[in-house]
Amino acid sequence: MGFASDQTRRWLVLALTVTAQFMVILDVAVVVVALPEIKNDLGFSQEGVQWVVTAYSILFAGTLLLGGRLADLLGRRRVFAAGVAVFAVGSLLSGIAWSEAALVGARALHGFGGALLSPAALSIIITTFPEGRERNRALGIWGGAAAAGGSAGVLLGGLLTSYAGWPWIFYINLPVAIVTLAATPFLLAESRGFLGHRHFDLAGAATVTAGLMTLVYGLTYAGEHAWGDAQSIALLAGSAVLLAAFFVIESRSKAPLLPLRLLRSRVLSAANATMIGVGALAFGNFFLVTLYLQDVLGYSAIETGVAFIAITLSIGIFSNIGPVLASRYGVRRVLSTGMALSALGVLLYARMPVGGHYFWDVFPALIVTGVGLGLTFVPVTIAALQGVSPADAGIASGLINTTRQIGGAVGIAAMTTIAATVAANDTGVARTEALTHGFHAAFYVLAGIALLGALTAAAFLGRPRVEAEPDQLDDVVILEEAA
Repeated sequence: MGFASDQTRRWLVLALTVTAQFMVILDVAVVVVALPEIKNDLGFSQEGVQWVVTAYSILFAGTLLLGGRLADLLGRRRVFAAGVAVFAVGSLLSGIAWSEAALVGARALHGFGGALLSPAALSIIITTFPEGRERNRALGIWGGAAAAGGSAGVLLGGLLTSYAGWPWIFYINLPVAIVTLAATPFLLAESRGFLGHRHFDLAGAATVTAGLMTLVYGLTYAGEHAWGDAQSIALLAGSAVLLAAFFVIESRSKAPLLPLRLLRSRVLSAANATMIGVGALAFGNFFLVTLYLQDVLGYSAIETGVAFIAITLSIGIFSNIGPVLASRYGVRRVLSTGMALSALGVLLYARMPVGGHYFWDVFPALIVTGVGLGLTFVPVTIAALQGVSPADAGIASGLINTTRQIGGAVGIAAMTTIAATVAANDTGVARTEALTHGFHAAFYVLAGIALLGALTAAAFLGRPRVEAEPDQLDDVVILEEAA
């Protein structure tokens, strides 16, 4: 195969995997707008309807590491195709759901499909494109599409729910999934990690999946009830025990699900720690601004979606500028700058008044935050995948996706609690004023998280080196980053 045709194939692979990932990210946001209609049609309680989102999140975050390692062991194309197929079945079952239990179960299946699909797709990209400028460009497109999916989901969800009915927020995935599955055998070559074994770490998979699922459920429960509630404490303590057991198992396993040698890389560990902050910032920002627009300014679902076009475009543009800057100036500088700009944007949100005007009070903050997040999403992914051997591409991809989802769960749960607590204590004022004060307090906390992420990136993302076991040195790339 010649250079031109090989280049063309690589970019077609990128188009296919990005389309699938866009579908997954879109599906997270598109459901939120339709929840009131779903609640009325299927008879959910006010508390119960949140499980339409929570069931997806728990399975998605809880099984990402499992999905990543399965891609390394069984083949990335095979797991990618399986993930798309499971996601499509989940979409169909969600659309035809006849009861609360049927929809919640279908959404859980949805989440598992996404957890198979996402790390397999990302590992396909990083094993298709050589490390450096070309991979950075590919990750820029990946990051821009993934970031845009969240904002686009709000607008699309509003349009479909209003004009076609809520089942269509799920049915719209089906033609995308069918085309993706049809193209997969022709565009994607099968690849798997050269691990020297085909053993599967059942004990590790069971403990980390149970631990992460319990953690996400515990965070969600604490956000909806109270952090001091007995069940919240029990869930979070249980997740801590399970995750501690996972690391003990991994340290003794001959074929670990997550090789602990990866965590000895200062860059990989710092990037994943930073990604927790990025996830909290992105999910928390989206959640709080949506509530402000709808509950304080009285925007409809469609108006809210249109309002988010500003941040969608700025993230999309700067997600492609970020990798160029990272190649020239280094990941550390670009990532820490992006997090600092995100903090500035969040502080602008904290100035939004009760009677706010979109173009004077909301629009500038959306633009600044979008630029900051655009400069953040791809560099943090580049940092997390630098020097990772092909054998570990799937698990490293699963890890960075997991830390983002955990950060998002922490962000939403913590911001919900902070905003609700401050609003409840703000007695003697109008409801919208109390809500706004609560949002302001949550935004200040988000700004602190963003600044902490900027400091972490600045302090730890210099001159990374990936360590390996002696028998795996041939598979490891040692990389020097511009400092």
